[in-house]
Amino acid sequence: MQKKGLVVAGLAGGSGKSVVSVGITAALARQGRAVVPFKKGPDYIDAGWLQLAAGRRCYNLDPFLMTREAILLSFARHSTAAELLIVEGNRGLYDGVDAAGGYSTAELAVTLGLPVLLVVNCTKTTRTVAAMVLGCRHFDPRIDIKGVVLNQIATERQRLLVTESVENYTGIPVLGAIPRLKRDIFPMRHLGMVPHQEYTDSRGALDFLVDLIGENVDLDRVEAIMAVVPQPAETGVAVLAAPGAVAAGKKQDEPIPALSTKVRIGILQDAAFQFYYSENLEALEKAGGELVLLNALSDSELPLLDGLYIGGGFPETNARGLAANKAFRQAVKEAAECGLPIYAECGGLMYLGSSIVLDGEEFPLVGVFPIRFGMSAKPQAHGYTIFQVDKDNPFYRPGTEVKGHEFRYSKILDWQGRPEQLVLKMVRGRGFINGRDGLTYKNVLALYTHIHADGTPQWADNFVQRCRTVRGAGA
Repeated sequence: MQKKGLVVAGLAGGSGKSVVSVGITAALARQGRAVVPFKKGPDYIDAGWLQLAAGRRCYNLDPFLMTREAILLSFARHSTAAELLIVEGNRGLYDGVDAAGGYSTAELAVTLGLPVLLVVNCTKTTRTVAAMVLGCRHFDPRIDIKGVVLNQIATERQRLLVTESVENYTGIPVLGAIPRLKRDIFPMRHLGMVPHQEYTDSRGALDFLVDLIGENVDLDRVEAIMAVVPQPAETGVAVLAAPGAVAAGKKQDEPIPALSTKVRIGILQDAAFQFYYSENLEALEKAGGELVLLNALSDSELPLLDGLYIGGGFPETNARGLAANKAFRQAVKEAAECGLPIYAECGGLMYLGSSIVLDGEEFPLVGVFPIRFGMSAKPQAHGYTIFQVDKDNPFYRPGTEVKGHEFRYSKILDWQGRPEQLVLKMVRGRGFINGRDGLTYKNVLALYTHIHADGTPQWADNFVQRCRTVRGAGA
């Protein structure tokens, strides 16, 4: 079966590409189409909405965190069950980390060989929209902009004028026009949209988006502009792995771990902790992990585990509930004291601290590390990171260099730890403090940096191996 796909991009962040991407994905999925969504990262929240809309996992493709080969392999591997592929970009189409547009949505579209559906916010403008679209079309001749969706249209007159201008001056068809909405379907918070796990009625929001897209976007014409996805041989990918068979960075002939060697890895997945790449969870499974989902807000104890992975999220918005669940906090602390391998990212790092102070009120947390956290109105760290491992720790070999990302509003109010507990040197990015990241205690490693398993394939193997080693030692 031929697979078809496209990239949904915008002129800037806030253009409405998430409304269009999630809406189109949900609408096609409701038609019974097999839609596999991808998100140009780094991003967890949009990916979560796309996953909810498609009814299947969303995957992140990030040109900074991943090599070209890893991107193509991931795209090919996760597309095997797909009929249609929707890739949501980030920021503006040509926005990257430098003036050359490095690691941009445009570069990802070129790598994947997919056309672009461009979403344009038309607030208080008409004919100028055509100039912007025309500029995007000619800015890089490699980019194939096949269609435009207008967003924030105030009147029928504006819709007609903008549509005529775009089509006459650019030759690119307008495939939809979304009216200015009286309700904010995706309310924003400091990290972007509110995650679907915290949304009051996420299913109702999807129903609304399906109707919105059905009434205002021509889905048949959107599908018509999709391109047939190139076969792996055409993109230079040597092997098309079956789903779940081969992790990025592994060799095809490596044996899949036998059932008897599996280790039980707990995953905190609730309203407070929801930032997990699908690739990270799948990589742990492929390495021999059996994932056990846990809820830090409602579970009273930890089950029998060989390891624990605490991802990022919003512990600050759930601080009262996390603090109230004293039994679970104590169980995590006791597990750390007993040597359980624990890997914690960003929000997970905060949870392992002693407390968080919000509006003058202090909420106790797990207390593995003597850190009091607070929150700032401005980002304390934002963007891609690179760290070098220069001290012993449970999960990375010294000398390893890893790419990741950080985006946090939390700040350290007080830390009573020792500098030697920080095992990672930040080459790019801020980290925890003084250009370093990665706090360690026994078999715990907690860091502000998020990693992507397809870009750091040794991470899952190291994690699972540490779990096996500790279990074998009876620690």
